[in-house]
Amino acid sequence: MIIDTFVCKYWTKGDYKMKLVFATGNKGKLREAAEILGEGFELVTPADLGIHDEVEETGDTLKANSILKAEDLWRRCGCDCFADDTGLEVDALGGDPGVHTARYAGESKDFNENMDKVLHELNVVECESHMAADYGLKIKKMPRTARFKSVVTLILDGRKYFFEGTLEGRIAKQKSGNGGFGYDPIFIADEYPDRSLADITEEQKNEISHRGKALRAMAEFLKNRG
Repeated sequence: MIIDTFVCKYWTKGDYKMKLVFATGNKGKLREAAEILGEGFELVTPADLGIHDEVEETGDTLKANSILKAEDLWRRCGCDCFADDTGLEVDALGGDPGVHTARYAGESKDFNENMDKVLHELNVVECESHMAADYGLKIKKMPRTARFKSVVTLILDGRKYFFEGTLEGRIAKQKSGNGGFGYDPIFIADEYPDRSLADITEEQKNEISHRGKALRAMAEFLKNRG
């Protein structure tokens, strides 16, 4: 089904704005994207267009899942749109959760459970390392280093464009802060080494975030296209 082009294309209300459909139902991500892209853009969600079911994320990379979501939305509405897929990579866990970030503890996408699982698994790894050391084995200290990666797929007039962003940091020992969303309470960015992402302001987070970097690159690309 192609949605009425009135909601898909560009519109003018005093100032020129570009209307894009963002493939998300996450209010935190929507708010973050709107703040990062700024006043030159009007974001519409699939729910605004009557689309409520989500595409199954079967890709084995962040880029693949980003493409799946963007292409599904394009087929459904025929509108200029974009989708992102974001993953948390923890070095001591072999890069997990990775593409399973949103569903790490199960299909409910409960991020408190996801964070608890990451903290538990890191504790297990560290305990095993300490036990090995007690037996006289030389074990390299397990780092808590981690990073967020985002890949944004933009479909503009049927053509795909890609934008990426990375945020380096480490996993905290416990949750902290009431802001942000997702894994923010346990992620400490290198730029703010004494606070979690949930402890800093939205403005501070947007300046350094993985998704912010990818979205700013997309916004710059669109502005340069005029």
